[in-house]
Amino acid sequence: MRSRWIRAAGSLAAFCSLALLLGGCAAVQRAAYSADDAKRATIDGFRAIRMWADAPAASFDNAAFKPQPQPGKPFAYLALSGGGGDGAFGAGVLNGWSESGARPEFTIVSGVSTGALIAPFAFLGPAYDATLKEMYTSGLASSFAASPNALNAVFGSSLFDGQPLRDAISHYTTPDLLAAIAREHAKGRRLFVVTTDLDAGRPVLWNMGEIASARTPRALDLFRQVLTASASVPVAFPPSLIAASSDGKPIEEMHVDGGVSTQVFTFPDRLLMQPGSSRRMTSARPAIYIIMNGRTSTDFQPVENSAKAIAIRSLAMKSKREIRSYLSATYQFARHNGLAFNMTAIDPSVPEGQGVGFDTDYMRSLYTLGYDGARSGRFWTQTPPAPLP
Repeated sequence: MRSRWIRAAGSLAAFCSLALLLGGCAAVQRAAYSADDAKRATIDGFRAIRMWADAPAASFDNAAFKPQPQPGKPFAYLALSGGGGDGAFGAGVLNGWSESGARPEFTIVSGVSTGALIAPFAFLGPAYDATLKEMYTSGLASSFAASPNALNAVFGSSLFDGQPLRDAISHYTTPDLLAAIAREHAKGRRLFVVTTDLDAGRPVLWNMGEIASARTPRALDLFRQVLTASASVPVAFPPSLIAASSDGKPIEEMHVDGGVSTQVFTFPDRLLMQPGSSRRMTSARPAIYIIMNGRTSTDFQPVENSAKAIAIRSLAMKSKREIRSYLSATYQFARHNGLAFNMTAIDPSVPEGQGVGFDTDYMRSLYTLGYDGARSGRFWTQTPPAPLP
């Protein structure tokens, strides 16, 4: 999924290597803190807003994270993957799904990377379809990766400055949006976003409904920071430094793209199968829907005999292998517990965009692909791609 970003970041590899030979890439200094500090870290004014996404299943036994049955509505889980500009596909799927009349109200929505940017609007329903279309087809996204600066990556923290991305997130995530999410959270619906804590080297699951519900002026800022972090591919965009404290000691956690840890996130069995949730899970047509904003298979492609090209191809293959294994495990869980499994992804025959993947014409074509397919009602597959040998 991240191959286009890898290509963009790869352009500065030789330059940074030269800088290392001349004395090293400069770094912006951060106050040091320990692993013990990190374990006790909290964010002032908030509670029950995050946990390790790879924690043991028993760790998810938390009322703020558990979805609650929605009277008269079947359980529906939507998981949105990473994929950069390929998120236009997911935006099109959601809009076309609304047009088909078959789109459910989701009990849980989780998002990673570009999926995190889509997630709040998918969570709130078709009333925000026009916003999603604008985000991914208006040309706004082309500014995210404008004017790359290799010097900035060497002496700063990224190839792009990240300000256009932050500005867009600030524009679309308003106080009214947070209030709407808080209302749905109070009903028992859940919205989650995944980031990667680079210091800990682990994925973090953020409870965005709990953040939206917090009675603190910092809620809107933190909500925006988490979305920015989840969509900030390392090297391409700067990390989000999230202020926290540990036993009164101020620290800054470094969070980046959730796709570094996992391209898509579905909950562990224990949370979905809590005793109190049996009525939900046995209601009519409980289902998991996964929108992969990218391709899940690797086509034939002659590889240039260079370190950069070999690295890009190898990382892309590794990512797709992990994705297919994850989808297979989710399918087995759904099948064992009587949930309908549904997924969709970009067909591998569709040519990939050039550059870093935010070309407006390319994104519009992906939006149309997703929209037309979902509107027809024949776009979902009920089995995952086979794991690669």
